[in-house]
Amino acid sequence: MHGEYKVPGGKLVVVDLEVDDGTLSEVVVSGDFFLEPDEALPVIGAALVGLPHDTPVGRLVAAIEATLERAEADGTVAGPVAMVGFDAQAVAIAVRRALGFSTAWADHTFELIHPGPLPPAMHAALDQVLTEELAAGRRGPTLRFWEWVEPAVVIGSFQSLRNEVDLEAAQRHDVTVVRRISGGGAMFMEAGNCITFSLVVPASLVDGMSFEESYGFLNQWVLGALEDVGVHAFLAGLNDIASPDGKLAGSAQKRVVGGAVLHHVTMSYDIDAAKMLEVLRIGREKLSDKGTASAVKRVDPVRSQTHLPREVVIDAFKAHFRSRYDTVDGDLRTDELQRAAHLMETKFTDPTWTARVP
Repeated sequence: MHGEYKVPGGKLVVVDLEVDDGTLSEVVVSGDFFLEPDEALPVIGAALVGLPHDTPVGRLVAAIEATLERAEADGTVAGPVAMVGFDAQAVAIAVRRALGFSTAWADHTFELIHPGPLPPAMHAALDQVLTEELAAGRRGPTLRFWEWVEPAVVIGSFQSLRNEVDLEAAQRHDVTVVRRISGGGAMFMEAGNCITFSLVVPASLVDGMSFEESYGFLNQWVLGALEDVGVHAFLAGLNDIASPDGKLAGSAQKRVVGGAVLHHVTMSYDIDAAKMLEVLRIGREKLSDKGTASAVKRVDPVRSQTHLPREVVIDAFKAHFRSRYDTVDGDLRTDELQRAAHLMETKFTDPTWTARVP
């Protein structure tokens, strides 16, 4: 069995192994990484021999690290082991891929969907529906771009409504408030002022990764897409994407029973900062040291750095995704739209849900 894993920003790890009577045997690790001393390489493979074939990533990592520590202590390897460009977790993920528990991007075909404008509450409902459809095996991995007309604030699943949103200001500016199923912070959205997309993938794609690692893993293609339009971007904090000029985007996730992950990104294209600061309470504090609290200006990192229309940037993102992954154009199915419409009416526009954390 053969498995490969490319560490984001690091090196390729390859594992070839056999399974005998449900346990790992003949585990051979290779790759373009750096490892000192040389004799540590067979020790890493030997650490996994005899473990059950379904051993989770965490236990595989623990076995490798414990074996290397013993090898250093008893002199099996000379000096401390230095793993550069990879680590024990990368080996564990490659093992899980060899065994079919973890998957790679190349193992999937992604459906690309970009419907016309929909109410923000409908987009929140579609996030839930498409994630649950994938978990149930009725839909494959999907990348969906959002379009909308009315201004909205979409708050995270666990945020306090009154702490995040000035409801009087929202009403004054006709801003709809919607609570989504994923965590994270509030999204201030007007038509044309940001770029939002949802990526729904099987949990096997991020098998063994922490939440922080999965954010970086699922956002790697976004960094490449930004480079295509002239923006040098990098991962920042737990779930943000930034450039030397500041934050560009935030992302959020939700994992559902059955093995599906919702990962979505909202990117600032050209935001009305004055209006945002009236509507978002937390935004006032976050931007209070940036000189925007009283200025009537816009937050436009993507527009100002690319000098491209929003539609052209989105097209570049689509092209970059297609260049990296097996992708087909798709549409929302009638049953998905019907279920999302029902959820929009019964959940995502219901004040009980919106104010579930008052």
